[in-house]
Amino acid sequence: MSFRLQPTPPARPNRCQLFGPGSNTKLFAKMAASEADVINLDLEDSVAPGDKDAARANVVAAIDGVDWGKKTLSVRINSLDTPYWYRDVVDLLEQAGERLDQIMIPKVGCAEDVYAVDALVTAVERAKGRAKKVAFEVIIESAAGIAHVEEIAKSSPRLEAMSLGAADFAASMGMQTTGIGGTQENYYMLHGDARHYSDPWHWAQAAIVAACRAHGILPVDGPFGDFSDDEGYRAQARRSATLGMVGKWAIHPKQIALANEVFTPSEEAVSEAREILAAMEQAKAAGSGATVYKGRLVDIASIKQAEVIVAQAELIAGN
Repeated sequence: MSFRLQPTPPARPNRCQLFGPGSNTKLFAKMAASEADVINLDLEDSVAPGDKDAARANVVAAIDGVDWGKKTLSVRINSLDTPYWYRDVVDLLEQAGERLDQIMIPKVGCAEDVYAVDALVTAVERAKGRAKKVAFEVIIESAAGIAHVEEIAKSSPRLEAMSLGAADFAASMGMQTTGIGGTQENYYMLHGDARHYSDPWHWAQAAIVAACRAHGILPVDGPFGDFSDDEGYRAQARRSATLGMVGKWAIHPKQIALANEVFTPSEEAVSEAREILAAMEQAKAAGSGATVYKGRLVDIASIKQAEVIVAQAELIAGN
């Protein structure tokens, strides 16, 4: 272990982030009643330019006008290359109450992007005397964003989560695909006559996970565009979970249960983790740093892996 200890990420469930456009108020109550851990009210891509002002007003009213329960409530503002984002921030913090938990900053390409929003948020909070400090989450959606992912991850003490936005990321990288997440038809290897499909997002996800874990931030997988493909969503989510991501977006209500299913440790996994911890306690009592569990070696590193699973299960159960 490095002398510089790895920070602990925020202790909150983040299995599913449910998105809904700020222009559609009929969805708000349904989102609040859903099983998603995080609600993202959107002012960006899902809102037409002519509806931006109305959507912003809708979201401001909904922040304290809807009972969001224990959910993390986040608002995705418009990107910094638009004329809308500053008004998003100002109106949210000047007109809405303290229920807002996070602001999601899209299309972040460098640490300075986060700094700009942080400066404005800090100024408004001080001017209005807001007691609750708003947290940030960011989306990596460009070649610049992934190239600067490390500096972005440490850009602000407000930053709590980071997601991969596959569609804009693919466009920025010049990828020949119109798919949003998942395996791609032309991204495969041949083995004899069989095709083996690979995951073109793997390296970007791994870079995001590493940057997040190094700086105590929650790494989250972004959208899966084909909401008619449950198995495709599950497969993408399982790959993300295996890499270390804590959750995934839902752009349709039917994806909520899929995300919660994948990112909630199974009873079998939790039971095995507890058994490993018990076996290592016995080994420690016997003066050994390792032991055998079900025919495989477990050691001090195994304790850390098992503790992650148990802690995640306890966090979800206690929420």
